[in-house]
Amino acid sequence: MKQKAYDYGECHVCGGKMSEQIVKQEFWLKDQLVVIDELPAGVCEQCGERVVNASVSQHIEKLLRNQQQLEEAPVLLVPVIRFTAQRA
Repeated sequence: MKQKAYDYGECHVCGGKMSEQIVKQEFWLKDQLVVIDELPAGVCEQCGERVVNASVSQHIEKLLRNQQQLEEAPVLLVPVIRFTAQRA
C-alpha cells in the first residue's frame, strides 16, 4: 500500500504551492560542510523555499550526530571563492 504524501500546505514566504521533491541539502557542522542527498522536502513551486516535516527533521538530526557515518561518507572537493567587492 502506497504511503500518502505529506501535505506541506502553502509556502510561509510567498504563499505558493509546496510540493514534495527529493533534494540535496547542505548543513554546516562547526567548520565542516555536510550534504545530505535524497532528502524528501517540501519545495515551493514559486520561490524555491524548502521545508521538511518533523519526522524528516528528526532523521536529519540522527544522521548529523552519527560520527562514524560522517567519517565514512565520501568527501567532495568544493571550491571556495572569496568575495571581493569591486570599487567603482
